[in-house]
Amino acid sequence: MELATLPYTTQAVGWPQQVRHILAQFDAGTIVVYQAYKPEIGHFASRNGSFGGSFSLNRMSWIKPNFLWMMYRSGWGTKPDQEMTLAVRLQRPAFDTLLAQAGPSSFDPRQYETEAAWKAAVAGSDVRLQWDPDHDPAGRPLARRAIQLGLRGATLARYAREWIVTIEDVSAFVATQRDMLTAHRLDQLETPCEEVYPVTDEVVAGRLGIDTPKR
Repeated sequence: MELATLPYTTQAVGWPQQVRHILAQFDAGTIVVYQAYKPEIGHFASRNGSFGGSFSLNRMSWIKPNFLWMMYRSGWGTKPDQEMTLAVRLQRPAFDTLLAQAGPSSFDPRQYETEAAWKAAVAGSDVRLQWDPDHDPAGRPLARRAIQLGLRGATLARYAREWIVTIEDVSAFVATQRDMLTAHRLDQLETPCEEVYPVTDEVVAGRLGIDTPKR
């Protein structure tokens, strides 16, 4: 498996415990995001390195840079049509573009004067932003918030076919770690290496509602 991992207990102590942060595995040129699909879609994607076949470009598709948030949403790969977990390595400039274009999925009076202005902004963007409580491996909600981005239209098409570097099927890894949880062996649980993703553009960071790095 190409995805880098470390013991969960080693990583968790260094992660922020509150507010909004983007936790992700990334390097100078790429970032990993996760999606969970039924085998028909997942197998096509992992074989071809892009999405196609029965994958629909006519509906919104959500990506999550935080592994544990993906695990919470997919039930560690047990929910119907979410049995395959894909680690999608995305071009980092493309991910930054998605952040810059993202509009919040709910009205925030700190960013928009009226609900009408918010609705107009959302209607004009192909990228939907949503913050939700992050969760620990057992599914308990945390004070820290996790981000997910909904893609549609032309942006989804570019994500599915242009911006992806690799797609790795990590379902076997997910199953092994799920067994660790079932056996209450948290000390042996492995999760992908993740750290806070830097959003250096203060305007974008402010619109996302996260803190900019201290200089």
